[in-house]
Amino acid sequence: MNAVDALTTQRIGVGVGATSKKRALELCSGLLAGEDEELSSKAVFEALWERERLAGTAIGHGVALPHARMPGLRQVQGAFLATSEPVHYDASDGQAVDLFFAMLVPEEASDEHLKLLASLARMFSVASFRNALRKQAEPGAILELFVEEASGS
Repeated sequence: MNAVDALTTQRIGVGVGATSKKRALELCSGLLAGEDEELSSKAVFEALWERERLAGTAIGHGVALPHARMPGLRQVQGAFLATSEPVHYDASDGQAVDLFFAMLVPEEASDEHLKLLASLARMFSVASFRNALRKQAEPGAILELFVEEASGS
């Protein structure tokens, strides 16, 4: 599995207003919990926030990869959020963040979790990919960009 397999158009938010790291994580939590009746947005936020407190998830170039392990989760879930304005996120490069790929993984999926994060970091290291995401306003087109980048096209 790659991280793109965990993403659906219903879990993509574009041009969303967020004024803080906390608000961005709340929005990511809503996207992640939205389709799953067994997940609450509040529980997802608490897991993402707790992970963020351990170590920041901003990877530079305006990108953050908030993630958490969730007990009882059966499969990896991903969500993508592009904010209308970048938010301060304590990134090591000092850049504010406007692209978020949030991910939940089953509690026992340690190796898979690390591999998915590494593949996302590789994808987001490509400037043309980041720029294309920032220019796109349609969830379906954004999902297609992820699929193309993941396949190496």
